[in-house]
Order: sequence, then structure tokens, then C-alpha cells
Amino acid sequence: MTVPKIAVAGMWANSVSGLRFSGNSVATALLQSVVRAGGEPVTLFAESPLSPLDRLADFDGVLIPGGNDIKPAMYGQETGPDTKVADYEYQDEFERNILDAALKLGLPTLAVCRGFQMLNVMHGGTLMQDLPPEHEIHRNDLHDVDIASDSRLASVLNEHDHIRVSSYHHQAVDQIGTGLRAVATAQDGIVEALEPVDSTIPVVAIQWHPEDNAATDMQQQALFDWLVTTASMQSDRVQV
Repeated sequence: MTVPKIAVAGMWANSVSGLRFSGNSVATALLQSVVRAGGEPVTLFAESPLSPLDRLADFDGVLIPGGNDIKPAMYGQETGPDTKVADYEYQDEFERNILDAALKLGLPTLAVCRGFQMLNVMHGGTLMQDLPPEHEIHRNDLHDVDIASDSRLASVLNEHDHIRVSSYHHQAVDQIGTGLRAVATAQDGIVEALEPVDSTIPVVAIQWHPEDNAATDMQQQALFDWLVTTASMQSDRVQV
């Protein structure tokens, strides 16, 4: 049986429960969502002797998960007092390069929260480093998101109106990067999903955390199902 292999960017953490020193982490709920969809998640470490293109050569899809804040220097800003960057100095470059390689290879890609923001930044977009109090629902709550009916996201979710999502973020997209378009927004105007203007590029990028309730919510699980199903088609092409 051929199972699609999904490369998942791991985050270097200085402290991980059960380890004496630093570790490489990914949320288990996210990995379980890939497995539930029929994929084999493989966590990537931030350092490698291989180029990003070579690292992804044997993979069928890519997942860039949530995590710490992106260094503001990547989008031309000074670091604000509430911005908490990754423990590893080159975490941002690692994820940006993996995401760039995935786009160059045409691999189906799901970018979640930090990954969503990284997609925007690498296309020249900017971020709001800390949301003001009127956007408090995004920090740790459930809220509704309006979806563009002509988007890939709407097709994936089989939903052309709105969806309720689990949010956990204090930053948000400000200026949208070149070649991207917003395909979902919260009712307070915060951008919740981005897609390439070129609809042939197989990328879905979302601000919320679908893994939080994917085990019980079919629409959230559908995002991982899309990734694995599309990756399976990629795998079939490679084998021919």
C-alpha cells in the first residue's frame, strides 16, 4: 500500500517535557489529523546537510504548522515588546525555505497559523505584531469566519458561506503579499485565509487551528483530507 508522505516542519524548542535539553516539536493533534486522513506525517528538523529541494524530493505534500512569532526583520519591522520569536535563530529561514521549495516543486501544501503568516511574509506581506483589544476573540476562542465562495478553501470545506474556527494567535496579516489573495475573513476584518492568485498552485493557508477539533468536526478534518488526497495524486504521478 502506498501512503502519501507529508513533510511537517518541526519547531526547535529549548524545553520539551521529558527531555533534558532542547527538542523538535509538532502538536500531536496536527500529526493525528494527517494520520486520520490516511497520510504518513514525517517531522523535519531545522538543520540538514540537504538543500530544501532535496529534502522534499521524496515527499508528496507539506504541512507548515503553528508556533512562535516570525522575526519582524523578515517583513521590515523592529521587534515589538509582545513579539515572541522562535527559540532557534534560524527557525524562520528553515520554514521559509521549505515552503519555497514546496511551491517550486508544486507539492500540495497546508499552512496553519504561523505557516499562514510565513506564506504572506515570504511574498512581501507584513504582519500586525500584536492585535489590539477589540480583536480579543483571536487570542484563545471560537469565532466565525466568512469564506469567499470562489476559493479553493470553500471547495475543500464544502462550505460557501462561513465556518466556526478555533483561534489562538495574537498577530495577524496586515498587508497581503504579492500574488496572494484573502479568501476568508473574521467578522472583525482580520484575514483568516490566503491562497495564491494562480489557482493552479495547490496551497491552502489558514490563520486558525483546524487540528484543535478535527477529530470531531468533519469540516476541519477536511483540510487534512484535502492535503493527503491531493498528495496521493502527486505520489501517483511520481510513480509513473
